[in-house]
Amino acid sequence: MAKKQFKSESKRLLDLMIHSIYTHKEIFIRELISNASDAMDKLYYKSLSSKELNFDQEDYYIQVIPNKEDRTLTIIDTGIGMNKEELENNLGTIAKSGSLAFKEENQPQDGIDIIGQFGVGFYSSFMVAEEVTVKTKALGEESSWNWTSQGSDGYSINPGSKESTGTEIVLNIKENTEEENYDQYLDPYYLKGLIKKYSDFIRYPIKLLMTKSRLKEGEDQQFEEYQEEETVNSMVPIWRKNKNELTNEDYENFYQEKHYGYDKPLSHAHISVEGAFRYNAIFYIPEKASYDYYTKEFEKGLELYSSGVLIMHRAPELLPDHFSFVKGLVDSEDLSLNISREMLQQDRQLKLIAKNIEKQIKKELLNLLNNKREDYEKFYDSFGRQLKYGVYADFGQNKDLLAELLLFKSSKEGLLISFDEYLGRMKEEQKFIYYATGESTAKIEKLPQAELLQEKGYEILYLTEDIDEFALKVMNNYKEKEFKNISSQDLGIEDLDQKEELKEELEKNQDLYQEMKEILGDKILEVKPSRRLKKHPVCLTSGGDISIEMEKVLNQMPNNEGIKADKILEINIEHPAFKALEQAKTVSKEEFSLYTKLLYDQALLIEGLPIEDPVEFADNIWKLLK
Repeated sequence: MAKKQFKSESKRLLDLMIHSIYTHKEIFIRELISNASDAMDKLYYKSLSSKELNFDQEDYYIQVIPNKEDRTLTIIDTGIGMNKEELENNLGTIAKSGSLAFKEENQPQDGIDIIGQFGVGFYSSFMVAEEVTVKTKALGEESSWNWTSQGSDGYSINPGSKESTGTEIVLNIKENTEEENYDQYLDPYYLKGLIKKYSDFIRYPIKLLMTKSRLKEGEDQQFEEYQEEETVNSMVPIWRKNKNELTNEDYENFYQEKHYGYDKPLSHAHISVEGAFRYNAIFYIPEKASYDYYTKEFEKGLELYSSGVLIMHRAPELLPDHFSFVKGLVDSEDLSLNISREMLQQDRQLKLIAKNIEKQIKKELLNLLNNKREDYEKFYDSFGRQLKYGVYADFGQNKDLLAELLLFKSSKEGLLISFDEYLGRMKEEQKFIYYATGESTAKIEKLPQAELLQEKGYEILYLTEDIDEFALKVMNNYKEKEFKNISSQDLGIEDLDQKEELKEELEKNQDLYQEMKEILGDKILEVKPSRRLKKHPVCLTSGGDISIEMEKVLNQMPNNEGIKADKILEINIEHPAFKALEQAKTVSKEEFSLYTKLLYDQALLIEGLPIEDPVEFADNIWKLLK
């Protein structure tokens, strides 16, 4: 029969199908296997409404046969097949889907899903094949037909010799080029990997002809090659099984099989949603972060399946950034996909899945926190930083969702506690949730600003990561209890008598404090007397929104040099250093200046801030020792 032109009229359209729609050439195997599965689903559906048809599951399978010598790859199904008219309509018209038409005409019942939607998947074959032949015989037909094409130059349909119902697709694989290794599509082990990746959960057996080796009979250490058909797909995905039939070991084995991580998951959740929009999902809370988790190279996302066929290896839309550590998958029959089935269309259904998964993840994390504390702390050690970033990001949009999940070390017992646990043991008169910042708990414990709070028995949260205080600043409060840095100017615990006493002291020695301020200049906002200090002579507190610790963090970032907190120098009026300061003021202006600078530098050192002029500091120490 003479060659016909494609009804979609243009070579340019087929070129677009082959070269632009699909990101990876290997996708062709997914598309052809999905079409084969559709063909058997159609036959199964027909058997439900016809007494003459008997659908025996064992008779339905897909065969994949690579032949390196002939450079052919053959895919055979025992499905419904096509007659001449269907060949003409389905393969002669690009982007017309026989599966979609079948679905619309027959409205398949629940549990029977036809994968194909767009009718372009078949043409992905031409990405790897220079010629494609389709040998097919339709159910109930006497004749069989062969459809042959070398791509955009058209196709021909001729009578065939196929005896059994079904379809056989023969791909003549292209020769290798400098850019592309086409030989891999003839390698059984490579094909097996692709089938496991994309089509592992097709409901029919996928049989692949594998080349194996064995010892020759009667010959010592001599091997011979032989071919054996092997079913390479799992068929029934774990997420479609009844949860009651599955054990923790089953879920852990699946985690390892999918290579979600080398660790053992701490927890998992199995979700099955029915109704107007159906989907199944399994997700895991890992114990450890991957080596690239906190790098720009890390890609978040859940695997996305449509009716058991892998569509995306990672679908980032399904996970918010604050839960990007979660591993797992979503499978739905109702997804809106783009024409290549490689990307999701942004729609309401997708957002609903993502929102529900976010709620389920939080629920699972709270379950760990409340019932498996040791496991939660292992998780938090790896991913707590990500939760804090989630609180801080997007102007605190997710702070209410994540606040319950945060833990910080406490001044009591040195253990990690949640905000709820802190509130549960607050003193009755306590107004604030107090926290302290520093490089380590050991350094924080020595901060002079904590002395008064420790004397009163108030608990302090220790913030040791650079993101910590930024997260708390965004939250501002937890269940109406405001956060208060122990280095804040006002701790909210000074009684009226103490405030009056400090006011009188400030008025009494106003000249001393003012002269110290003039000596230190714009390095500080003010100098004032303190009652928070017990053993130490001096400390720095902050008078604005930027704390001293935040100043250190921000100045380490690019283009942020020069950011400064409003520092207040507080003097312990009961300390001998203050008596020496008063005496120096009456003796010598130079000596008073020396004492002032040394006290300020001491306060900087306590805070872990750099001394602005180390040489001057060393000289001042020497002057003091004279």
